[in-house]
Amino acid sequence: AGKVIPVGYRVASCVTEKLPRLITPPAAKKYFNFRYPPAGVERVFYGRANDPQIAPYLTHGIRSKISIPANTLINPQPITTFQQKIKDKKESIYLSNRRAPLGKSHDQAPGLPKGMDTINTTFGTAVIREYSAKDVVNPPKSYEEVFKEGNEGHDLYVVSHNDYYAGEAKNRKYNPSSFHRFNVYGVPTPHFNDGRAMAKSLYWLHELQMKRGAKFVSKREDDFKEKFQHKLGRVLDPIAETMNVPPDYTFGACLRPEEYGVGDLIHNRLPGEYLRGKDRQRALIAAVRHHLKKVNYQKFDTLLAAFRHYDKKGDGMIDKAELQEACDQANLSLDDKLLDQLFDYCDVDNDGLINYLEFANFLNWKDKMLLKEYEERVIIKGRKPDCVNPTEANVEEPEPILLIKPEDIVLKEPGGAEKTLRTLLRPSDKVSNYYKTTSSEINAVVGAVPSTCYPICGVPTIRSDIPAPRIRRISDRTNYGEEGSAYSLLYPTIFAQKGVFERDFFKTRSKEEIAEILCNIGVKLSDEEFENVWNLASKKHHRGEVCVENIRNVLDELRHADRIKCKTPM
Repeated sequence: AGKVIPVGYRVASCVTEKLPRLITPPAAKKYFNFRYPPAGVERVFYGRANDPQIAPYLTHGIRSKISIPANTLINPQPITTFQQKIKDKKESIYLSNRRAPLGKSHDQAPGLPKGMDTINTTFGTAVIREYSAKDVVNPPKSYEEVFKEGNEGHDLYVVSHNDYYAGEAKNRKYNPSSFHRFNVYGVPTPHFNDGRAMAKSLYWLHELQMKRGAKFVSKREDDFKEKFQHKLGRVLDPIAETMNVPPDYTFGACLRPEEYGVGDLIHNRLPGEYLRGKDRQRALIAAVRHHLKKVNYQKFDTLLAAFRHYDKKGDGMIDKAELQEACDQANLSLDDKLLDQLFDYCDVDNDGLINYLEFANFLNWKDKMLLKEYEERVIIKGRKPDCVNPTEANVEEPEPILLIKPEDIVLKEPGGAEKTLRTLLRPSDKVSNYYKTTSSEINAVVGAVPSTCYPICGVPTIRSDIPAPRIRRISDRTNYGEEGSAYSLLYPTIFAQKGVFERDFFKTRSKEEIAEILCNIGVKLSDEEFENVWNLASKKHHRGEVCVENIRNVLDELRHADRIKCKTPM
């Protein structure tokens, strides 16, 4: 922990083709083709095959034939009558086919004596049918006759099988002069037909104890139950009374929790700036910042307009009172402590004020609300809009004009035309560019190429070049770009648990893709309503681009307008 792996070539530098391409000499091509022939070509060492010009055209072996596909085996094509006769003729050479053809039984006549009538002759012993099942189940006899036949032989079954009737007394062959076989012994069990025994079984145990009075048991029995019987919600500890320690005492060595975490090590924070143990505080600040970003993006089209909404005094800075007023307007009731923490987080230079650059970095989405041309001239040079352009002439710029340094404006992407403000790093989030670890000193050679200059080859760790499969195997450990990075682990977003990120909401999408998304989430709009929503959303961007966030804002505005219309009295 604490060691930083040196950064070598990036994936972009590895996959970018360098032009012009290097030309392989013809001699090297002939040598390579001779040493490593392509698949299906064998390298030989006799005759003219040794010549690299002839070897690529020589192939050896037998060309394999394509086997029958699986669909033909599972669902074969129906054969014609002629093909069936040819097949039967081929199978007629087998003895099993002649003895028992398909669909016919085996002919056993050749094994029987000659002259035997195979139709009327039967084998075996004839079964004599005495009674049918109907007569056995329901005999055509009276009850007295059936009872008499049932009792016949019962005495023999008692002797041979010890077979007694239900409720019949067992004959123990006592002296008949002093004992009768139906005599009974013992105390008779009372039987009542009024249900008093059932009534006793329906009482709970504590009700029976209350009816019978207090039950006295010995102290020895109570102590035994208390010590050795399990109790609900408590761990059984038979030796608890023998340990002279307090109930909350723990055994073993107590490990002191570390005051710093992984993020503190990565960003080289000082001991007074450790963020370990401040997870709830950071979560609250992140939630407030996200809410303010969302409100600013929905209400304003440019960063300059959003900043002027916060800058009530018009001095080009936002103080704590102005931030408190803006939070109240956004329905965010913050206490003084949370407001101070939010202000300290946004104030990077610690001057007690939030300037335009700090506001764009921490209280708005600067990458989503790009700088326009007239806005760039206003905030950098302090010039008024050109009257030549009528669109800029109508824009009123109140005084004073905001000023920032020209180097604070950078291109959004290298080689692109869109501009945005540079990203600010807090003092505790800066990492040293020049560092040296113990692993970089291993196998170090004086004057040799350092390990940071080694070229990086192979497949990238995050496979963003191929789409993720719809069904992944358990053994597939490839990251297709849908998994989180170290930044997402240190600073998770509120959408990360659902697999959605902020860039997905602000990604430019086509009309067909937006319509498909609305259909999938259950928003049913007619063609006319969808065209109206699309036109309103395209007007929110200076180039007419539409994203999911613009569509959602338009739907919220239309829904809010319908509610106001419904509340208006006739």
